[in-house]
Amino acid sequence: MKKTLVWVALLAAVAMCAIWMVGGYNKMVTAEENVENAWGQVQAQYQRRMDLIPSIVSSVQGLADAERLTFTEVMEARSKATAVTIDPSNMTEEQLANFQRVQGELQSSLSRLLVTIEKYPELNTHKEVHALIVELEGTANRITVARNNFNDVAKEFNTLVRRFPNNIVAGMFGFEKKPYFKADEGAEKAPEVKFDFNKKE
Repeated sequence: MKKTLVWVALLAAVAMCAIWMVGGYNKMVTAEENVENAWGQVQAQYQRRMDLIPSIVSSVQGLADAERLTFTEVMEARSKATAVTIDPSNMTEEQLANFQRVQGELQSSLSRLLVTIEKYPELNTHKEVHALIVELEGTANRITVARNNFNDVAKEFNTLVRRFPNNIVAGMFGFEKKPYFKADEGAEKAPEVKFDFNKKE
């Protein structure tokens, strides 16, 4: 009778452990899928920007041939950025940092292109160019939202896999912490604003 009770207790303990492990594993799978979905949204917004660039360059190029170097830089930066891909299921901090660096270089070259466009009044009044620039600015906002959303979902996943006792299941099945997007370089510096109150109109 006592042996039977011991076996029943052992089986019940094993069953509870199995249920707990399956539940924890399934939560982590769901959380990881959420991270991968959020990463897909980030990629979609960056891809949207990539797709806009050739249209902007070709629209502006014909109207401002003197700026060939700027157009070449933008297309080269776009090519570099397109070449960097990350598998969200096993991304590392180094991969994400490299991705962010390359995207930052592309953003920098796009900023120079926009400055170039401002130098030519005929470009500012060109409807197609204006519409593309508005779309590019909207895409920059969408990228920011997608990156923030990715960081939020990655934080939820990281919290789940690092908490005890979930960290035991995470270690057994290879769930690892996901990296975050970091602030763009120089973002920690506040812009310098100077007011000249002594200036006479």
